[in-house]
Amino acid sequence: MAEKLEQYLGTGRRKTSVARVYLRPGKGRFVVNGKDWKAYFGDRPELDHVMRSPLRETQGLTKFDVIVNVQGGGPAGQAGAIRHGIARALLQVNPANRFALKKAGYLTRDPRTVERKKPGLHKARKASQFSKR
Repeated sequence: MAEKLEQYLGTGRRKTSVARVYLRPGKGRFVVNGKDWKAYFGDRPELDHVMRSPLRETQGLTKFDVIVNVQGGGPAGQAGAIRHGIARALLQVNPANRFALKKAGYLTRDPRTVERKKPGLHKARKASQFSKR
């Protein structure tokens, strides 16, 4: 019989991005949508810093391989969704991580999204120039 693969799932959201994050015991590999994170995001070290921050907070950088499926939004929103998913998966690994992750703000879903366009306006808030005459 095949042995069961030990993995932890966390779902993260940011803006319109949704990330399903799988943490598996490993050596620190980071795969996003089947590609290495550098191939997926390009040369954007600030996004790497955002994504790996929950692992850094819990000293898990080299303990886990991170496999991510992410869709929707742009690179910054996707990186934020991945961070949220990693933080939620780390809670499954060890519930004692909760205090450190909560204090750093990684468990809170960022509610900021794009405001919808209203009828009669050009954009969400931009109106035509007002003239009294």
